[in-house]
Amino acid sequence: MGRLDGKIALVTGAGAGMGYAIVQRFLVEGARVVGADLDPASLSALAAPALRACVCDVSQAAQGAQAVALAVKEFGGLHILVNGAATDTPNGDVVELSEADWRKALDVNLTGCFLMAKAAVPAILASGGGSIVNIASQLGSVGQRGRAAYNSSKAALINLTRVMALDYATRNIRVNSLSPGAVITPRLLKRFGTPEASERALAPAHPIGRLGRPEELAAAALFLASDEASFMTGADMVVDGGYTAQ
Repeated sequence: MGRLDGKIALVTGAGAGMGYAIVQRFLVEGARVVGADLDPASLSALAAPALRACVCDVSQAAQGAQAVALAVKEFGGLHILVNGAATDTPNGDVVELSEADWRKALDVNLTGCFLMAKAAVPAILASGGGSIVNIASQLGSVGQRGRAAYNSSKAALINLTRVMALDYATRNIRVNSLSPGAVITPRLLKRFGTPEASERALAPAHPIGRLGRPEELAAAALFLASDEASFMTGADMVVDGGYTAQ
């Protein structure tokens, strides 16, 4: 028996990194999954009998609604939404940061989660309830020089999670956020070049002495999505190697 047997999940940002790892873990645990990503090329890696893939820009309400409709059409409903799609912006203080980059961070990291939830909640309610997992960041709980847009978007997402949890607590939808520390993903490798360079640059900020792995975050997302977390809502699960404990 898998921990998600009989469940139907929609995961955004599914083409790479943590989103891809979450999709794979959910499939192993018995879920049927719609994997959505902005990059059509990345979707070629998503192939399984219990999986459907779709291109989705989460900042566009119509595309989010189409992803939810695909889950309902192909699998008959929806129980789990994982908001994993995110974007980053160039570093800079508020004078240096462009308005376009500020808006992009909020449009994807915050409004995108709002729009996906707006589309998914009616389907989850119609399926009898379920779980929403918003992938936030440890940087949503702390300040960091030059990261005004990203940190602000993730901090707001953590609080949106709390509000949604209260709004749906009596309607059998749990809403939690998951805040990773630095995790070795394609986005991080694009910034630093290699896993080794990423470790040298960022591991010292994590007391555990290393960066996270996508499969570790997938395990945390699985817990939040599953009935094992049935008494947990409105929480921010921090999986950051001790980053915010300092």
